[in-house]
Amino acid sequence: MSVVGFDFGNESCIVAVARQRGIDVVLNDESKRETPAIVCFGEKQRFIGTAGAASSMMNPKNSISQIKRLIGRQFSDPELQRDIKSLPFNVTEGPDGYPLIHARYLGEMRTFTPTQVLGMVFSNLKSIAEQNLKAAVVDCCIGIPVYFTELQRRAVLDAATIAGLHPLRLIHETTATALAYGIYKTDLPENDQLNVAFVDIGHASMQVCIAGFKKGQLKILAHSFDRSLGGRDFDEVLFHHFSAKFKEEYKIDVSQNARACLRLRAACEKLKKVLSANPEAPLNIECLMDEKDVRGFIKREEFEQISAPILQRVKAPLEKALADAGLAVGDVHMVEVVGSASRIPSILKILTEFFGKEPRRTMNASECVGRGCALQCAILSPTFKVREFQVNESFPFPISLSWKGSVPDAQNGEAEQEQLVFPKGNPIPSVKAVTFHKTSTFSVDVQYSDVSDLQAPAKISTYMIGPFPTLRSEKPKLKVKVRLNLHGIVSVESATLLEEEEVEVPVSKEPAKEDAKMETDEKPNDTSAPGANETDVNMQDAKGTAEAAGVENGVPQSGDKPVQMETDTKVEAPKKKVKKTNVPVAELVYGAMVSGDLQKAVEKEFEMALQDRVMEETKDKKNAVEAYVYDMRNKLCDKYHDFVTASDKEELMAKLQETEDWLYEDGEDETKGVYIAKLEELKKQGDPIEERYKEYSERGTIIDQLAYCINSYREAAMSNDTKFDHIELAEKQKVLNECVEAEAWVREKKQQQDQLPKYATPVLLSADVRKKAEALDRICRPIMMKPKPAKPATPEAPATPPHPGSEAQPQGANSPKASPNRNGDPSENVPAGSGEAPPASAEPMETDKPETTSAA
Repeated sequence: MSVVGFDFGNESCIVAVARQRGIDVVLNDESKRETPAIVCFGEKQRFIGTAGAASSMMNPKNSISQIKRLIGRQFSDPELQRDIKSLPFNVTEGPDGYPLIHARYLGEMRTFTPTQVLGMVFSNLKSIAEQNLKAAVVDCCIGIPVYFTELQRRAVLDAATIAGLHPLRLIHETTATALAYGIYKTDLPENDQLNVAFVDIGHASMQVCIAGFKKGQLKILAHSFDRSLGGRDFDEVLFHHFSAKFKEEYKIDVSQNARACLRLRAACEKLKKVLSANPEAPLNIECLMDEKDVRGFIKREEFEQISAPILQRVKAPLEKALADAGLAVGDVHMVEVVGSASRIPSILKILTEFFGKEPRRTMNASECVGRGCALQCAILSPTFKVREFQVNESFPFPISLSWKGSVPDAQNGEAEQEQLVFPKGNPIPSVKAVTFHKTSTFSVDVQYSDVSDLQAPAKISTYMIGPFPTLRSEKPKLKVKVRLNLHGIVSVESATLLEEEEVEVPVSKEPAKEDAKMETDEKPNDTSAPGANETDVNMQDAKGTAEAAGVENGVPQSGDKPVQMETDTKVEAPKKKVKKTNVPVAELVYGAMVSGDLQKAVEKEFEMALQDRVMEETKDKKNAVEAYVYDMRNKLCDKYHDFVTASDKEELMAKLQETEDWLYEDGEDETKGVYIAKLEELKKQGDPIEERYKEYSERGTIIDQLAYCINSYREAAMSNDTKFDHIELAEKQKVLNECVEAEAWVREKKQQQDQLPKYATPVLLSADVRKKAEALDRICRPIMMKPKPAKPATPEAPATPPHPGSEAQPQGANSPKASPNRNGDPSENVPAGSGEAPPASAEPMETDKPETTSAA
């Protein structure tokens, strides 16, 4: 089972794996710890990750980046519209109101959903993990921003499915950071809570989390965020500053050229990093646009001045996090800053002024989320035994249910009723049961209670509950189970119809206990999720009484309670029994991929991955042909010079030159089979030359080995050593004859070979010499290694039997060579505890000692 954590960022990704010695960040193909989150579509294949980043400058309009900002959002989202303006690729509105990405792939324009592109990124991260682990990767844990909506979380799960991954959990990035921080702390207090503020300023967003730590656990006290406050916003400020400057000074409009925009943004990002460590920095770009070289210069004070609108927004998430946690600034004991943009000095200055203490950097700013994800995966996996550490996560948004009530409304006929089910800060995971008084099919909407922090529609999904079976009770109850799972996704899990019916049963003590179990068996089922909190919110549909929103904490209402009876009586009395019937529930999630589309996306990803693999193999074969041409040409003029005739060399050199010209002209874009055939054609002429050189190089060593074998057996056969005295003279003569025959054969062949030139086909092959040595060894070894015959055993004098009345023990009883069952007496081999008592005499007691030693 794989234990892998993925941190997919807006700009780059981290892959972390759990090993026996801890958590490691995996290196990609270029031995880098961070992999760009870019997919570049080419004419023949896709380039993902580091290969995509290398191709993006030359192919900007087909290089898809910043996928994290696109998934699960409507095209009309104001933030999405702002982001699209700075993206070099084309994004349009799809028929469902969500964005579609346009790219040229395999010679034609194609459209992809952001979820599909994210699936491609996950496929690349999965292959990086598999190459490192040398095993298949399926189970994983993925980090997501805390502000992700239900639809965005579902999109991440769909993308993981497209990539062939099975996420055990979607964990908030700040929670993963807190886990990576706290699990290694050995000095956490047992009683007093240690409050730590984690400030994560990444490429595109800012997240703040306040966590309380105790020994062996962490509790998330509050979350807050700003979706559009990240490192790229500072890059954008510099971009617009220099873009306006170059327009005025060099008369060029960078915004009109996609490649120039990419180059200027990349230069501004480097400039921002230089300004983090230096008070001033230059900017130089050669041939930016219209063959003009541009130069710029900026000081840190000027940079902070033009970034002032962004810096002013840093305090708002900090204040909100403290307010939601119910803490004062002095109650926060430590401040940890992470994220790629956390190195900007002006941000650190604001944090220091706000908290009144210097922010700490005890964690790797770029890798802490990935490490936390891998730790969470290890906790959920049975593969690793992890230190006991409990993570109490909280959900950042309030969730409510709404449905049509029976109270008449002037306009719609039915009033819309709403009930808060999961308040803000509700633990994850959680299960709650809501009781309805309904008798016919109805729908329930899952929605956000407050969308002020969200750029998303309030309504998440609709569940149609019904049809109902034939009702036997006048007042049936419908118990609807609502689950907030580990991923932070809300769903109506099941609906159960509870009907009371009277049955006459004899009341006794045992049946009374069984009925009590029947009434309360719903409670353990509802708390099946680990750490789940269960509440039965009783909602009455008709008369808006006080019990319409009562909380019962999973305890059945008065109508569900068994009738109290005297357990001592034996008369039959009527008793109310609850009949449970499952009611169908149909789900409709707004904006989510349906199962059919998801399956098509999986198949499409498989086809594109196959195309990529074929193209990579084709490149390998083409490179093999090119390498053979250069390698053989060099060897023909060097070490193969004496092993080929002048005419053959000239012919092969011409063939190599012809192949090289073909590679760069007509053979530039051919299929894999053509390159294989071309390589085989060259090897038909080159392999004999290579074989002659190889035979010449190995021949001397192989002949020496055969000579050593011949001399060894000859010396052994002629030796007067006593260890060979048992071997008959005829057999020794046979060994000598074989040695003479082998020696004569190799001498004759060597003389023939020495008369031939090096470029001639050899008559003495290394393989033949090896076979001769093996044949000699096969005949001589059994003779010379024959073991000496065993000496006949001398008969021993029979032992004098002891006198029947004497206490003397047998002669071999205490001898180290005596066998426990020497005399064949069954009583000596009876195992301990077999139930047979030993004889009362002293002699068997002595013979028990070797038996015990043997068992040990």
